[in-house]
Amino acid sequence: MAKKKIKVSDSMGTVEIPADALYQAQTQRALDNFKISSLRLPQAMIRALALVKKACVETNLDLGKIDQPRGQAIAQAADLIIAGKHADQFGIDVFQTGSGTSSNMNVNEVIATLASTATLQVHPNDHVNMGQSSNDVFPSAIHIAAAETIHEQLLPSLQMLESALEKRIEQHRETIKTGRTHLMDAMPISLGQEMSAWASQIKNDRYRIQTALSRLQQLAIGGTAVGTGINTPPGFGQQVCAKLHLATGIRFKQMENLFEGLSTQNTALEVSGQLRVMATSLTKICNDLRWMNSGPLTGLGEIQLQALQPGSSIMPAKVNPVIPEAVLMASAQVIGNDSTISVAAQSGNFQLNVMLPVIAYNLLQSIEILSNASRHLVSVIESMSVKSKNMAENLAFNPILVTALNPII
Repeated sequence: MAKKKIKVSDSMGTVEIPADALYQAQTQRALDNFKISSLRLPQAMIRALALVKKACVETNLDLGKIDQPRGQAIAQAADLIIAGKHADQFGIDVFQTGSGTSSNMNVNEVIATLASTATLQVHPNDHVNMGQSSNDVFPSAIHIAAAETIHEQLLPSLQMLESALEKRIEQHRETIKTGRTHLMDAMPISLGQEMSAWASQIKNDRYRIQTALSRLQQLAIGGTAVGTGINTPPGFGQQVCAKLHLATGIRFKQMENLFEGLSTQNTALEVSGQLRVMATSLTKICNDLRWMNSGPLTGLGEIQLQALQPGSSIMPAKVNPVIPEAVLMASAQVIGNDSTISVAAQSGNFQLNVMLPVIAYNLLQSIEILSNASRHLVSVIESMSVKSKNMAENLAFNPILVTALNPII
């Protein structure tokens, strides 16, 4: 049975929407226009857009730009979106208008519908979007969503992985094995020394990401359409950032140059680049783990990773290093995402970048999968067993040991 439809209007005319929809005409036009993929903006981005809407309406209330009943209704409606409610109302394709206007209006319309009553009409543009433009809202939301997910997911995951590695390093400072260069036998090294390279990589990755956060926490809000702040009260952007700080605990501030904030995505590109470096680190660690785990009879056999599932549909008793393989694929995806963001960041034509939604999608996906991949690696590091006897036996037959006699001979 077909869903009941109702007619709604905007400046371009009348369209039909589902009777139970919370969105309005502009969202429906976007749903009709953009049928390219099944990709949608992640919840973190929708939450960030709603955070901006709430901070803006609170600022407008403080400045006397909106009446109390409407302002409070908008703030309460935004809270529902921030909490993850009505997620099914945000179905616009990632591949949409490059400014993200469609998704900005989607959030405006849903909030307006939720805030409106029989005696109180809230308009998505005049009230919810007051003092804003998609051109400053969407870049700000990218920064907010990325900063929140890095603080809440990625950095804790990296700290867990670093701690797990440090514990294993301490356990195996005296576990000596054959070192390898070019995949060939080389001089001895302790397993602790080998793993210390991994821990140092993760520590430096975390430091690089934390350094980029200082720029990610700068927002373009207040720049409105082209960076001049047209139709925005003096100090609006700074007040919005202060309210976002209170809402998230993250010290957001307005960018010094709002023209840069609208026309470029250099900060998102910088963060993506650091995520690519991290993905490269995880690739190195996972490949080392796979080689060291190889066998069990004809490989290196230096460690044994925990058996998690059967490895073959045809070969009995075969077990594979499934988590390192999964993390390798996740890392490859992040590196691909960075290439997409690199191309998209070049589309800052004159006063506006016009590939914002695809930057948002790929950046947030990279943060998510690296966070989860790192947590999975923690269990791999903690549960792996070390075959010290195999290491010692292989080392005893290593002719490269004679290198140590060079000064004497």
